[in-house]
Amino acid sequence: MSRFKVGLVQMSCSSDAKQNMDKAVKGIKDAAEKGANIVCLQELFTSLYFCDVEDYENFKLAESIPGASTDQLSVVAKELGVVIIASLFEKRTQGIYHNTTAVLDADGTYLGKYRKMHIPDDPAYYEKFYFTPGDLGYKVFQTKFAKIGVLICWDQWYPEAARLTSLMGAEVLFYPTAIGWATAQDLATNDEQFNAWQTIQRSHAVANGVHVVSVNRVGLEQNGAMKFWGGSFVANPFGRLLSQASHDKEEVMVVDIDTQKTDSYRTHWPFMRDRRIDSYGDIVKRFID
Repeated sequence: MSRFKVGLVQMSCSSDAKQNMDKAVKGIKDAAEKGANIVCLQELFTSLYFCDVEDYENFKLAESIPGASTDQLSVVAKELGVVIIASLFEKRTQGIYHNTTAVLDADGTYLGKYRKMHIPDDPAYYEKFYFTPGDLGYKVFQTKFAKIGVLICWDQWYPEAARLTSLMGAEVLFYPTAIGWATAQDLATNDEQFNAWQTIQRSHAVANGVHVVSVNRVGLEQNGAMKFWGGSFVANPFGRLLSQASHDKEEVMVVDIDTQKTDSYRTHWPFMRDRRIDSYGDIVKRFID
């Protein structure tokens, strides 16, 4: 299919995992009622963003994938006939945990998972304490409606991740995300940070000639010290915004996608054609001295 609809579920979270799952399922159903074929949830939607502290108790939030959450969402996917992209905290085995996104096809089939490759370590984002870097490589998933690529949050700052996933045939890049502003921060800095976040992802759309879908959370967390900035959006293959959510409201957006236009964008702006793959060998180096 070249024409389909994507649903973005932007929501706030609490410490109650069941409440978060119920809210996500309601968002998926709302999106399906609006005609969505593929629905993407935000990063780590079953909990608060727990990486603001280094606390061993938080490892208890992790689960196997596939497991209880994917089983529940599989039933929803089959019932509604929609693809679901679900970001979860994965317990792989004792002492090994990942930030992982599962993909469920429209018949409820578990298609597989992508493990976050780039792991940040910043104040209030101590992900290296919790997550082992992904070891499955970059992934695409052939769903009923499209071949999709899934990357996660910090991955969105890396052109290499978007490029490799696009080269594998992804028609749309999905980015489940959890990013926000410190509430003590000034408005000018907030604006600069949001624009950088959105610009880098829109640039991935342009450079690779694909649609980009980014789904972020909203709400105050970390005892009010962090405001997740929402702003979930869809960009077309030339980086034009097709839709953008607010910074502070829970929203379910449904946006039309037409991947048939990808060929036109790539033909008239042939960035893929003109790549000098013979000159890129040094990209695998940490730094060129």
